[in-house]
Amino acid sequence: MADKKATLKVDGIEETLELPVYEGSLGPDVVDVRSLSGKGLFTYDPGFMSTAATESKITYIDGAAGVLLHRGYPIDQLAEKSDYLETCYLLLHGELPTAQEKETFVSTIKNHTMVHEQLSHFFNGFRRDAHPMAVMCGVVGALSAFYHDSLDIHDEHHRVVSAHRLIAKMPTLAAMVYKYSIGQPFMYPRNELSYSENFLHMMFNTPCDEKKISPVLAKAMDRIFLLHADHEQNASTSTVRLAGSTGANPFACIASGIAALWGPAHGGANEAVLNMLTEIGDESNIDKFIDKAKDKEDPFRLMGFGHRVYKNFDPRAKVMKQTCDEVLAELGMEDDPLLKIAMKLEKIATEDEYFVKRGLYPNVDFYSGIILKAIGIPTEMFTVIFATGRTPGWIAHWNEMISSDYRIGRPRQLYTGHPKRDYPG
Repeated sequence: MADKKATLKVDGIEETLELPVYEGSLGPDVVDVRSLSGKGLFTYDPGFMSTAATESKITYIDGAAGVLLHRGYPIDQLAEKSDYLETCYLLLHGELPTAQEKETFVSTIKNHTMVHEQLSHFFNGFRRDAHPMAVMCGVVGALSAFYHDSLDIHDEHHRVVSAHRLIAKMPTLAAMVYKYSIGQPFMYPRNELSYSENFLHMMFNTPCDEKKISPVLAKAMDRIFLLHADHEQNASTSTVRLAGSTGANPFACIASGIAALWGPAHGGANEAVLNMLTEIGDESNIDKFIDKAKDKEDPFRLMGFGHRVYKNFDPRAKVMKQTCDEVLAELGMEDDPLLKIAMKLEKIATEDEYFVKRGLYPNVDFYSGIILKAIGIPTEMFTVIFATGRTPGWIAHWNEMISSDYRIGRPRQLYTGHPKRDYPG
């Protein structure tokens, strides 16, 4: 039942059209325009900035107020009190797990972290200098060739098994991508380690030198995964949903999300932060680049400051700043040249009236980029880390859609090409 009605008068159509208006539990009302196609009308909304393509119970964002909720829980509370796998459970199931449910879920994920041994040979088809996201697209899509025992998307148990496999195997594959690029042997996951400890173990240990993982770095990695777990109906999530609406298997759908995330306008923000710091080069150049950032005619932009969605502050940034300070102290990297530039930029952006007035505050990408660089993860791997963290959000939205009365996605268009014309001769 519609909560309200909107009326629409269109030149050339005699009747006044009545359109249902629905109220969500939070956020703007939505006008149901589905009946317009029967009147010979489409709506025109490039980029879907004013279009609700679905109904969802998973994540809510109020950019103006700096609010991000996962199943109703504020992101800063989850980052401080929860952990990544508990947040994965929350996104997938709608409620926080009991102690027993969490223990079972964590154990299940740990028991799915290994990948089929044959998959390791799949890497040999890629060049060693291939971009890590190119390899991730390939190997994640290929999972359906190895785990085809759970591909019936209309079977709830199959969907759950696929969700567990994807969450568990993404860090394994991410680490394999890195190891392949530097010519080191793949490291098997270890079930006694936590999710983020396992990732760092597979990334940085070798068969001849296995070091203990720092709890501070493991906690930082866990928070980076958690703070990227979901972000509502963004470009990659919408891509996963659109691919899923065709009935494609979950591994193919997640691979499509990885491809969308690869775009620099979406998933490359923390990589852009490090590239910017490298471009600035030295603390003595900061004032010059600040002036360039303030000059509307100059193409230079400060990366990692402000946010397209959050207009006043990024609710994830406060926790990430705290984690950033902990990591730099743990590693003794306060004097690293690039990190010194970053810290000075942070100070300027939080004090300079120009940036404060425009809401150009340091965001989650700024701090996560610094943390990943400090840990030793190369910039070309940053988006792979993002994809690993975002996987439960993609799966949750895919599963929500498959569990509903969905239709195949089919956006319409405003055609401005030639009208019908005859072939000459």
